[in-house]
Amino acid sequence: MTIDSLLRPVVNNCGLSRKIAKLIAATGISPDMLSLLALLSAAIAGLFFFIAGLRGDHPLLLVAGIFVAINAVLDAIDGVLAREAGIASKRGDFLDHVIDRYADMFIICGIIFGGYVNWETGLLAIIGILLTSYMGTQAQAVGLGRIYGGIMGRADRLLLIIGATILTWLYPHHYRILGYSFLGWSILIFAVLCNFTAIQRFFYVWRRLSP
Repeated sequence: MTIDSLLRPVVNNCGLSRKIAKLIAATGISPDMLSLLALLSAAIAGLFFFIAGLRGDHPLLLVAGIFVAINAVLDAIDGVLAREAGIASKRGDFLDHVIDRYADMFIICGIIFGGYVNWETGLLAIIGILLTSYMGTQAQAVGLGRIYGGIMGRADRLLLIIGATILTWLYPHHYRILGYSFLGWSILIFAVLCNFTAIQRFFYVWRRLSP
């Protein structure tokens, strides 16, 4: 039995992403450059989440959501570009995953420091996100190959943040459900489901290791 995230198979099997990658390859832009641009977009998104939260400036919040979407697109394309150009490498894969973790932290911390959720919930979300990634790479370290599966992968998280950002933009920042804004609820969901995903990956690997 295998496990997989909700959206990763869709992204990997999307013919549009391969077409876009071919167009980008023709320009000479490298996958590493796309990864760095993805990191920059995540940093900008985090900054705008922070500023928008402090000022209650909803137009800035929408800008943050746009940069999260840019990060998601670039992150989906860089690996496809490397494969289409025939230059996929372990070094590029390593850089991509390091950048993804920094990008995750920029975005999540921007939301936390912007006051959209309490720091305790934010900390649990960060732990879940980092442990989810760790379980995937640790599986590779013990010879089982990298694991991306589980109920909440990175593509799922980014889509949820984009949706929550739009809802928070449409409704006033003070509009809350059980004390949480829409963005706050997205982080609360991460705190639960990302830790659950980490546990999923742990037992998936554990069952496949020889006693």
